[in-house]
Amino acid sequence: MKPEELAPHTVVVPGVVSLAASSRRTLKHGDSFAMFDEFGDVFEVEHSPAGLFHHDTRFLSRLQFTLEGHRPMVLSSTVQPDNVMLDVDLTNPDLFDAGGNLLLAKDTFHIARAKFLWDACCYELFTVTSYSDVRRKLRLALDFGADFADLFEIRGYRRSRRGQVSARALGPSEVAFYYQSVDGLPRSTRLSFGPQPARLSAATTQGRAEFELDLAARERRPISLTVQCVEGNGALAAERRFFVMRRLARRVLAEAREQAPIIETSNTVVNSVLERSSADLAMLMTETPHGAYPYAGVPWFSTPFGRDGILTAIEMLWLEPQVARGVLRFLAAHQADDEDAGADREPGKILHEVRECELARLGEVPFGRYYGSIDATPLFVALAGMYWQRTRDEETLKAIWPHVKAALEWIERYGDRDGDGFVEYDRKRSSGLRNQGWKDSDDAVFHEDGRLAPLPIALCEVQGYVYLAYRLAAQLAVDMDDYPLSAGLMLKAEKLRRQFEETYWDDELGTYALALDGEKAACRVRTSNAGQVLFSGIAMPQRARRVAQRLFEADFYSGWGIRTVSRRERRFNPA
Repeated sequence: MKPEELAPHTVVVPGVVSLAASSRRTLKHGDSFAMFDEFGDVFEVEHSPAGLFHHDTRFLSRLQFTLEGHRPMVLSSTVQPDNVMLDVDLTNPDLFDAGGNLLLAKDTFHIARAKFLWDACCYELFTVTSYSDVRRKLRLALDFGADFADLFEIRGYRRSRRGQVSARALGPSEVAFYYQSVDGLPRSTRLSFGPQPARLSAATTQGRAEFELDLAARERRPISLTVQCVEGNGALAAERRFFVMRRLARRVLAEAREQAPIIETSNTVVNSVLERSSADLAMLMTETPHGAYPYAGVPWFSTPFGRDGILTAIEMLWLEPQVARGVLRFLAAHQADDEDAGADREPGKILHEVRECELARLGEVPFGRYYGSIDATPLFVALAGMYWQRTRDEETLKAIWPHVKAALEWIERYGDRDGDGFVEYDRKRSSGLRNQGWKDSDDAVFHEDGRLAPLPIALCEVQGYVYLAYRLAAQLAVDMDDYPLSAGLMLKAEKLRRQFEETYWDDELGTYALALDGEKAACRVRTSNAGQVLFSGIAMPQRARRVAQRLFEADFYSGWGIRTVSRRERRFNPA
């Protein structure tokens, strides 16, 4: 979208980062994640999400390991298949003096780095092994730093103000960085080394630990580093023993794996895909006070998103219904109960995303608890109905039933803002998302000539979600002994289905229009949104077949998947 098309006071998060080009190694646990390079290091590169993050704040922005003043050579670097541990094998390069004489031959020393995240800490163990025939001395160093950068700041957002960082030694083997937060929440990073370094220093945002080893032939020496992310005052120091925490982590994760079902097929490729998917889902799954919730993705979206959590729960419902229980309880607990224009919040509406970073807490970005999602609310109702059909979990359904009814009330009162029978969105302030469907880029909804569609916008798939919500809620209402509500919802569903077919179907395109714009003009473009309509069941069978056939024609189907926009459309851009 061109800068001149942006409304005044729009919050701009620039697209300036390429993750595809990076050799990142990613770890996650709970509300923490870390991104390292193939050495296991963290390098400060502009707009790079490298480092250790907790609640979208970077607590470790630099970590560089050197051997005799040089970076080692990488032998191997692998995140284990279960996504828990990063293992890196390093060795020394050939080192020469100023006259070109060989001082240290390549492969004399082997360094194994192993690291994992647990409870807002990064635990790392260096195991240094000498393969020299004689006793040798070796100097190692770790340069480290903490900038407490906000994730939106790293993405390119220009913040108005930020706090100061200071450093202090807490003892001969421990240092801490302190951030004087603007939002009033104290944040600090504690680094603990074992054994005690020969020299340890830290000032402002940078520090250095130096080790001097004297190793006999074939001798092995461990060095540990614990990095703790601390929020608030009075936090207890973390357990520093690497193997103690590794045993704890393995035990907890093993118990979780034992509860998860295993799918195995006769095809090894399919099995590999299933194993990879299972490990990735396990990494994204995060325990909350309301149950497990699948976070949306690392690094930019390592937080609860309403739509993403609901759709993940729907797809996993047949296999792991407890995921849906956690999603439903979490979203019910965070359902809006008042109005806030800055957060696009209205009573009964379901959360779009929640952030705990400083910029969100200050309100510089509107995503602290943001509700700018048009589809999360009907999808929440639909998930509740599906979960009830799958589990008959009376305790959960009775707990969330008032929230389901509040969501239905939102659809009627706020979703259909102009009373035309369709649910549409429009942001309350320019700082919110312009487009609030699953395609939420600023230029996602447009006309066949390329013009952007004016707000408010009624997406085709959202009408399908509302239809599905009505039907499933009607069944729920019967089981909750609310027969008048059930009958009313069935009538609304059938009325919506007829009106949808009359308004959205475009026989010339052979599919449903993408949306209705603010002037009730149809966006006559071919998009995969019509495929989402099929999932809801609102489409007439004969038209559903035509949509499915269209999605597999050459302008849509690439061989790798279905394009979100037909390549025949004016705004098609595969980049």
